Amino acid sequence: MRSARFRRTRRACAVALASTLTLTALAACGTSSSTDGSGGSEGSGSSDPSAPLDPKTKVTITIDCMPPAAKAAELKEWKEDVAEFNKTYPNVTIQGRSTAGQCLEPPRFTAMLKAKSQPDVFYTYFTDLPQVLDNDGAADITAYVNDTSVPLLKDIDPNVLGSLKHEGKLYGLPTSNYTMGLLVNRKLFQQAGLDPDAPPRTWDEVRAAARKIAGLGNGIAGFGEYSAGNTGGWHFTAQMYSLGGDVVDGSGKKAAFNNELGRQVAKNLHAMRWEDDSMGKTQLLQWGDLQKQIATDKLGMFLAAPDDIAYMVQQLGAKYENFGMGPIPGEKNTLAGGNNYMIKKGISGDRIKAAIAWLNFKNLSVGKGQFDWPRTKADNLPVGVPQPNFWLGESKTKDDAARVQNATMPVANFKSFMDNPVAGKAEPPKAQEVYKVLDNVMSGILTNKDADIDKLLATAEAQVNQVLADQ
Repeated sequence: MRSARFRRTRRACAVALASTLTLTALAACGTSSSTDGSGGSEGSGSSDPSAPLDPKTKVTITIDCMPPAAKAAELKEWKEDVAEFNKTYPNVTIQGRSTAGQCLEPPRFTAMLKAKSQPDVFYTYFTDLPQVLDNDGAADITAYVNDTSVPLLKDIDPNVLGSLKHEGKLYGLPTSNYTMGLLVNRKLFQQAGLDPDAPPRTWDEVRAAARKIAGLGNGIAGFGEYSAGNTGGWHFTAQMYSLGGDVVDGSGKKAAFNNELGRQVAKNLHAMRWEDDSMGKTQLLQWGDLQKQIATDKLGMFLAAPDDIAYMVQQLGAKYENFGMGPIPGEKNTLAGGNNYMIKKGISGDRIKAAIAWLNFKNLSVGKGQFDWPRTKADNLPVGVPQPNFWLGESKTKDDAARVQNATMPVANFKSFMDNPVAGKAEPPKAQEVYKVLDNVMSGILTNKDADIDKLLATAEAQVNQVLADQ
């Protein structure tokens, strides 16, 4: 659904676009021009997309989501990377754009696409591809991406790259990815007589463990779930995946949750909430609520992506050692997602080549850019969270070793999650609209002891079918 803490849903919040922050040159905040801003015209390079960028060709590219000043360490690293990149590409001027709050805020993003005002290199989530293509916003970069422009291309998980493809054409390059697992509070597990190194692997085990944790009293819930802000539908989808089910069928045009698996998910949650009293009395929760509960030792476990842990430590004052992770219970499939950068349609081939060179250096090179773990550790940023990790083969081996060597947290706490990988499955079409409908199922289950599960599922099915019919 998204990367880091903002991947969960496009939460409505007021975010003003800050003025462009230029790192190596000054330029306007509008769309990029056809010159490099210093008098040199683009277009003198090779017209062959597979050929490297001519070092004599001066190019200026604007790039979305430069860290804001409030994130001093991240901004420092960005500036360092620009300087290092310019040692190889002195002809490329990088102009970073920063926002004062959330990088990808929905109304701003949609308005940007419609106005064609996105930067040359703009940030999206995997689920944004249909919206971007509907607005004719991204360049087809298939011919530009090869083993020369992205040397580690063969080691990038093809499922991750597949999320950025449409009809065989590639429209983006990944920045991060995630798969959902079971996040646990190790302290509460131990107090309840449970083994935090062996988190529950089935939903029956989750239910049993939740009862024991809730039995500690003091307002502690054993298991938590969302049911508002589209996050309830997101987690209902994850639970369906975990049992081998789906929420939309293979055609992408029909709901697929009003069945025995859907009833199993709903009935289990209803029983935990009302029969076991193991989910707490406060409901209608959305992203951020469960993180606060588990960080303050009021919640035993919930479904999450691994980077929730870094958020809770950095933003909520929690301790790394208090958390662990196991695979999603059921383990048939798990919900996968992530984020990426796309390149604006209509810019010159030279700009596209420069953009890919930057993205390769910053996001797709083991030991460099975002994967420079010794630097990350030195800057007091988190190292050791299992994801993002879209590498395969030798690249994965090298990156994993560097993460462990420079870890700022006890990586052994994630051993169950790492040793039992579950196949990731992409979010459904029209994901946010589908999730909004399924919020009603989750809220109905968790706030109404007498909820009619069959009616909730049937009503949601009809509504999702209408959403899918409007594609």
